[in-house]
Amino acid sequence: MPESHLCRICDSSDLRQVLDLGEQPWANHFLRPEEVGSEPTYPLRLVWCGRCRGAQLDYSVPKETMFGDHTYVSGTTQTLREHFRSLGEDLNQRFFSSLSGKSCLDIGSNDGTQLEVYRDLGFDVLGVESCEAVGRLAQEKNLPTVIDFFDQACAERLNRTFDVINASGVFFHLEDLHSVTEGIRICLAPRGVFQVQFLYMPSILGNGSFDQIYHEHLLYFSLKSLRTLLERHGLEPFDAHWSPIHGGSMILLAGHPGAHRITAELVRLEDYEESGGFNELPAYQAFRQRVSFLEERTQRFLEERRLQGKVVYGMGAPVKGNTLLNSFSIDRSQISLLVEKNPLRDGLVAPGSHIPVVLEKAIEVPPDSYFVLAWNFRREILANHRQLVEDGVEFHFPIEPGGRWA
Repeated sequence: MPESHLCRICDSSDLRQVLDLGEQPWANHFLRPEEVGSEPTYPLRLVWCGRCRGAQLDYSVPKETMFGDHTYVSGTTQTLREHFRSLGEDLNQRFFSSLSGKSCLDIGSNDGTQLEVYRDLGFDVLGVESCEAVGRLAQEKNLPTVIDFFDQACAERLNRTFDVINASGVFFHLEDLHSVTEGIRICLAPRGVFQVQFLYMPSILGNGSFDQIYHEHLLYFSLKSLRTLLERHGLEPFDAHWSPIHGGSMILLAGHPGAHRITAELVRLEDYEESGGFNELPAYQAFRQRVSFLEERTQRFLEERRLQGKVVYGMGAPVKGNTLLNSFSIDRSQISLLVEKNPLRDGLVAPGSHIPVVLEKAIEVPPDSYFVLAWNFRREILANHRQLVEDGVEFHFPIEPGGRWA
């Protein structure tokens, strides 16, 4: 697709490039062995809008390529399952515990992990998921799921409203951003709550977690830029809180104007975002310098282990890991295997780096070092592998959350 010369949020032409990660393959295109070397590449560049302060990619891989077939499954980690349960229980307790006939729509519902929570809380649930293979996993659990891309046209076909509309880890993926947001307005009940969870750009800046930047993630919201989008479509943010999930995410609640009281916490977070300079260009310039430092540190670690004759495996094969591997030109001469729990990736090969993926249960002899690409699940990984740590296996985390929002 052609490059975008206008802001995806506010249509401004005041876009400035802040990070160029070169030509990279679509990071979720894990390859069959016969596909190795034939994967296409696309520009991966982050730009910043001088009007709404929204960070975004300036190139779109078609959504049919990225979301029609992929191997990401929400329920793989206990951390994420517990996070989804907490989100659902808190929202239900605050707004809907005594409501009969309550309903929930989950956009990008994946394998139904979040839908299960709302079903258990007594909601009539419906998921909309674009990937047929993953959506079928939810249907097999008797979770009603429409295999489709959610947008305004889909909303009009559904022809109903919902008390809760949930979008966890999907809102920053949207090529049809305005159509989707309008669809949410159409489907939201008069006193309904739209709960959106998104990778939070100030956390990315603070942590140096540039690997969160890949082609599926078209947008990198702050509270300021997301407010601009929602208000453009007649939706009003009224509450938010920060979560450490995925290295730093924001959970924002919105509704129809005047339907809910604006919380002091939202005001505080927006003020802190502004006073910290997270919406200004110098923060992005410092971020670019930090990425260069991370590359130097990573290459030094891998070269030292190579000279020591150490065997290094990757821990996890997350999509974001491919951004790191390809940005730093890491291949199987430095990391020989990626060890993964997700069975949908078993036997595949990482795009670009061409490092094979194997299931964790197939590893009979551990490596000397694990280079942890799934760094956002640090606590769970170290707990699950306590014996390996005690046996002297090294777990190296290339990115360690600790920015101002952590």
